[in-house]
Amino acid sequence: MHMQPMNANNQMENQTVNPVPPVMNHAGHEVLDVHEILSHAVNTMNTYVMLRPHVQDPELADIMQRQHQYMVNEYNTLVDCFSTGRDPATPTSRYQMKQGNNVIYGMKQQGQPHKPMTNPSEINDQRISSQILGMLKTGASHKAVAATETTNPVVRRVLADSIPNCIEMAYEVFLYQNKRGYYQVPQFSQQEMQQLTTSFGPATPPQLPLQ
Repeated sequence: MHMQPMNANNQMENQTVNPVPPVMNHAGHEVLDVHEILSHAVNTMNTYVMLRPHVQDPELADIMQRQHQYMVNEYNTLVDCFSTGRDPATPTSRYQMKQGNNVIYGMKQQGQPHKPMTNPSEINDQRISSQILGMLKTGASHKAVAATETTNPVVRRVLADSIPNCIEMAYEVFLYQNKRGYYQVPQFSQQEMQQLTTSFGPATPPQLPLQ
């Protein structure tokens, strides 16, 4: 039997994929990534609940209360679109921090060096804010990586839209820590700073040959 050569149209027809129901419109790696993100969200919210009774500073308590409420709403939105593959009933909202953007620079002499706790009585506002800052930064990183390869367009958009809010919450805790002296910010000397900030110049568009 003589075989006809496959032309471009035949190739395109063979590559055509039947439409996938929205609920199944997820790649394998996407499912695992979102599972990890949702698990981390649960652990973060659980941490807020466990640490909240130990908070002494009313400002930190207010930050944690507002952030926790936002996390609950964001978590429900992601669960909704992930389980259905469709637009969530409640879209992603914007988290607005209360902190200003003023950073205190410089290093001050610390007391005892940091070391792991040996007793629950050592839990304090510094350790609580450090713990939640680390969890917020990890959540932002996980979402940023997952959003670059998520196949379901709705889930990808929800993940991408939530990243700036994760950054905002982490930055709010960083500013709180910095204001309280828990997170010190060193700087280079003026000469070193000038050298580093002027070490790059503008790029020139390449002159590519016409095809």
